[in-house]
Amino acid sequence: MTTLQFVLLLVYAVLLLFIFLYSLMQVSLVLNYLRFRRQKESKEVRRLDTGTDQVPMVTIQLPIYNEKYVIERLIDAVAAFDYPKDRMEIQVLDDSTDETVEITARKVEATKAKGIDIVHVRREDRQGFKAGALAEGMKTAKGEFLAIFDADFVPKKDFLLRTIPFFDCDEVGVVQSRWEHINKNYSILTKLQAFGLDAHFSVEQVGRNANGHFINFNGTAGIWRKSCIDEAGGWQSDTLTEDLDLSYRAQLKGWRFRYLENVGSPAELPAAMNALKTQQFRWTKGAAECARKNLWHVLVSRNINFSTKLHALFHLMNSFLFVCIISTALLSVPLMVFKNQSAEFAELSKYGAFFLLSLLFLAIYYWVAFSRTNPEKATFGRFLVKFPMFLSVSMGLSLHNAIAVVEGYIGRKTPFIRTPKFNIKQSGDQWKGNKYLTSSLNLLTLLEGFLALYFLIGILIGAWLNDFGLLPFHLMLALGFGLVFYYSVNHSKSIVK
Repeated sequence: MTTLQFVLLLVYAVLLLFIFLYSLMQVSLVLNYLRFRRQKESKEVRRLDTGTDQVPMVTIQLPIYNEKYVIERLIDAVAAFDYPKDRMEIQVLDDSTDETVEITARKVEATKAKGIDIVHVRREDRQGFKAGALAEGMKTAKGEFLAIFDADFVPKKDFLLRTIPFFDCDEVGVVQSRWEHINKNYSILTKLQAFGLDAHFSVEQVGRNANGHFINFNGTAGIWRKSCIDEAGGWQSDTLTEDLDLSYRAQLKGWRFRYLENVGSPAELPAAMNALKTQQFRWTKGAAECARKNLWHVLVSRNINFSTKLHALFHLMNSFLFVCIISTALLSVPLMVFKNQSAEFAELSKYGAFFLLSLLFLAIYYWVAFSRTNPEKATFGRFLVKFPMFLSVSMGLSLHNAIAVVEGYIGRKTPFIRTPKFNIKQSGDQWKGNKYLTSSLNLLTLLEGFLALYFLIGILIGAWLNDFGLLPFHLMLALGFGLVFYYSVNHSKSIVK
């Protein structure tokens, strides 16, 4: 075995080890989740009695930026909340630079005429982006509690009545609800997004919260205690995921979070590949930035037990998984060739089969989530279709997301680019012509197309060498990169010039 072969094999093994350990942590969350679901507490439903004088003041913050398609829908939804009108204030934190400003102003005035306490807050610039807008709103917020909704959400009327009661002790700083999906069945992209997000909003959030580990406010569809934000240092814009950052700073201060799986908040999923890529880039890079900013503070804290530190490590570093995926994928083809050239190398590479357990562990994690969130449709046959397809598209996005992660780790700053909204609810609705979409036709798109061919060649090399051990892996990679390339090109054709 040459030095080069040894180094490549070592790197490959280390990356596979991270994937294995990550999947092992997901299985531990499954066990936590199933234990919690058997308890009476998991089914607890509380409802605020508004007939008493103990109804707290709540400020509802709606941070928006150029949301002409959905802002009226959002304001209508929160204005209809079943909550005493004299104990509720709505802040539309509008940083828009287009006709959204006029649309919002008219809607705010019409809503105010109905007796709703609503204000239209404008800033001179977008300094701090969403974090800056939320911080600006806090300066004049009347509420003891701050409910936050992004523009793509359509919260239910009883949201406040079902969440406020869980602030039942002074240590609770956040109550987070589960995301539901308005347009889940719109397309294959929305179905796969829902498949992945449902796992996070069931097994992952519940599994961590049930054992007292750190969880995150998901940026929207949740409520903060105002004093918790203040004590944690306020909203800060030095990462692209200000929600994850503040969540960790608050929990490091000793604040408790509560996650409510049985309280759902409907929202719209990105229907175009370009919008999905924008969202994925922000989430993965922001997570890497938060790991750089907060992970060391968690690891050296004397007030956090080892188990919580371990879960926090993999929580904050979960976006590193994309670096592992694209790196092991690229290395897999030359390593397959080396394995067939060196008996010594082939002997060592057999131990890589141990990491096939990672796929099994992830399958368990997603199956439990799929079966619990879709009980009426959760057949194993449907899972055997969705799970490989989800993995394939995730692999296809790995190059795009890995670049975001590396940028986050090295500290390269980029502006906050929000995900375009479409106002899509059913299959007949159209997103084509959306003015906020930008083309994803660039060098990265071409590289994704090239990688689809690269892994097709890997399949042919494996057949030539009569080595089919990596065939399923290469098939999913070729399919994933091929789909991402196809949708990126196809969806870019529908962008307004």
